[in-house]
Amino acid sequence: MRVFGVGLALTLFAAAAMAQEPAGQPSAETMKTFASSADVEALMAKAKGDLKGQYAVAENLLRSGPYRVNLEYRVGLHRSTIHENETEIFYVLDGSGTLMLGGKLVNEKREGTNRHGTAIEGGKPQNLAKGDFIVIPMNTPHWLSAINGKIVLLSFHIPPTLTAQ
Repeated sequence: MRVFGVGLALTLFAAAAMAQEPAGQPSAETMKTFASSADVEALMAKAKGDLKGQYAVAENLLRSGPYRVNLEYRVGLHRSTIHENETEIFYVLDGSGTLMLGGKLVNEKREGTNRHGTAIEGGKPQNLAKGDFIVIPMNTPHWLSAINGKIVLLSFHIPPTLTAQ
């Protein structure tokens, strides 16, 4: 079932990305649309090795135009975030934790099109475990407020749908 869920998510990601790809040949920097299960396992091992005292490592897995999929290996807490120009989808590959959704960022600061804080006041906790998916709508405060040892995520970054004017 887990393989089906990841396969479905990657298929939807690739289809949406290809639909948005401009005419002409995309460059190698803007397009990587396939990763095998062996690629994912190797990237997990690389991320774990790259931690070296850090709380988290994010590695790029797939990219096509404005669409990205990152592998995130986390062993500690980081800042709370609001993405103003993208929806984020998490798929938990391994481990578990608690994601806070909604509420208000504490000590909010702007960084480009994102806002960050040190925590979230209010909000709703959502426990996450291996095999879980969660959609974080654009402009929604979110924060991994607890990690039980580690959590390894695929994070899908989806820009707003472009509409004809």
